[in-house]
Amino acid sequence: MLAVRSIREHPEELESDLLEFFSVDLLDLWRGRLSLRRIAVLVKALGRRHGRSSLAAVMDESAEWDTSDYLLARISDALEMSNFLFLKANSSSDSQLTAPDPIPRPGFEIEDEEPEFEHSSGEEVAGFFAQMSKL
Repeated sequence: MLAVRSIREHPEELESDLLEFFSVDLLDLWRGRLSLRRIAVLVKALGRRHGRSSLAAVMDESAEWDTSDYLLARISDALEMSNFLFLKANSSSDSQLTAPDPIPRPGFEIEDEEPEFEHSSGEEVAGFFAQMSKL
């Protein structure tokens, strides 16, 4: 289950994002005012907040940037390449110009699809509830 895995692996990021974006306190889970289903729904919503959600950033490195950051990097790369090609075309043949390196992007290439989240196994859920009952 996505909620259990998020609570176990990234509790600080989940708690801060829940408070910042939804004004939901993670402690309400222990107080009986919040369900795992609702946490899973909110975690999925956080996964779509690229560039703003700290939980999305730790779960998917490419989520550190939002769409505008990727577009700006692409524009910058295109402008640098355009300047390089202009200089290369208008310089002597013995010039030692090298093509510019693109701006490094976090994670993999940007994808149009939402990141896929793995679900917790039955054993992980049972272990989580066993740990919760010991508190």
